Amino acid sequence: MKNRQKQPSSIDYKILKAINTLGHGAVFVPTDFLRFGSRQAVDLAFHRLVRKGTIRRLARGIYDFPEEHPVLGKLQPSPEKIAEALVGRDCTRIQPAGAYAANTLGLSEQVPAKIVFLTDGPSRTIKIGTTTIQLRRTTPKNMAMAGRLSGLVTQAFRELGRGNITAKRLEHLKRTLPLDKRQELLKDIRLVPEWMHSIFKELAEEV
Repeated sequence: MKNRQKQPSSIDYKILKAINTLGHGAVFVPTDFLRFGSRQAVDLAFHRLVRKGTIRRLARGIYDFPEEHPVLGKLQPSPEKIAEALVGRDCTRIQPAGAYAANTLGLSEQVPAKIVFLTDGPSRTIKIGTTTIQLRRTTPKNMAMAGRLSGLVTQAFRELGRGNITAKRLEHLKRTLPLDKRQELLKDIRLVPEWMHSIFKELAEEV
């Protein structure tokens, strides 16, 4: 009788299939896979998949299916993907804030060592390599524009301060953001601080 190759356990197979569906670059936590088994069984399956090199443990309780670059090797996932995995399925709203919001829009060259996201879920801080990602619970008012350009612009402007919203920075936003996106800022103008009203109106103008 020929020796049959040992088949992977059912839960390993199911989790691996689900991860492959998510694709390279996906970030996830064990609770995303509780439909396949108990938390202990999922944790053990994750341990086996990490040991095989299939998935990577980024930090305690958070993993990714790393994307490979031919020269750079395994790439780090984006802060947004990590933050989205941390807030979980029941609270998917996050809003980049602080220096990271300004950097995302190209208004600052500073790459912050601490990346802050506002959320309506629990606060949490996680360190991945040299980068710290902080989820900071905030008020419903601050989350009203989450996931929209107006929210990102508002947080970037708050970080920079009124006196630093220069003509050069506004020209940069007009050049890099499509007109239709800039005009959408006016829909949320009632939600932003009064000192930003005139700036939002200027951004919505055609170049």
